[in-house]
Amino acid sequence: MSIITESKTRQVQTLNELSKRKVVEHNSLITSIAKMDKTPLKMFELAVSLIDTENPPKDQTVYLSKQELFAFFNVGDSNKHSRFKEAIEKMQKQAFFKIKKAKEKGYEFESIVPIPYVKWADYHDEVTIRFSPEIMPYLINLKTNFTQHALSEISELNSKYAIILYRWLSMNYNQYEHYSVKGGRREEQVESYRNPIITIRELRDTTDTVSEYKKFTDFERRVLKDPIKEITNHTSFNVTYEKVKKGRSIESIVFHITKKPVADDP
Repeated sequence: MSIITESKTRQVQTLNELSKRKVVEHNSLITSIAKMDKTPLKMFELAVSLIDTENPPKDQTVYLSKQELFAFFNVGDSNKHSRFKEAIEKMQKQAFFKIKKAKEKGYEFESIVPIPYVKWADYHDEVTIRFSPEIMPYLINLKTNFTQHALSEISELNSKYAIILYRWLSMNYNQYEHYSVKGGRREEQVESYRNPIITIRELRDTTDTVSEYKKFTDFERRVLKDPIKEITNHTSFNVTYEKVKKGRSIESIVFHITKKPVADDP
């Protein structure tokens, strides 16, 4: 495993650190529209986990190893290098976040390509990733309204919608845990974080499915049932949901989140 020289921002991470790493992002980024498929989204999460929020990289650059990258994506075939290059190119050509902010006079929108620069070579293990300056405030200015989740849980998810829902559910459950301990919210408000509600319109916006899966049965299967099953099977959350109707139409979804018990160390 190659190690970055001391002059660089940080060392390339070793494989056993993958399970320990956290992803920390501003809630505005979690509720944004991720215009990307699962591979660029997972690659972004992996890169974010390398940022030390206490000592952020001044040049917006982080370093990892190809070995770590392939381990994260569980890639072991002979085409892994070409698949890695294709994924990088796709991420830079197609992937961006669309962030919506409420202002006094209306909404403000930002479209941000999060990782415009990646460098690697055939002859060594190091990968250089540079974030755009525009995305950095959502990754390092995290005094309030931020969410932390485990990188290892993201690595287990294999659909874009499962990743997006997992991030959103983590955002809500983090607030439930915070206010359960710290106080500052009424009991019903605290419980609402463990049982968050989202309108179908908001859910379609967040999952970038406004123009897809027009039949609700298709939408429910692809964006709700299958992803929720994946999250429950592969993360620390048990999640169920129920549909809330307005007249004959389903207007919103209420999720119910519980945390799986953690086994005690022997």
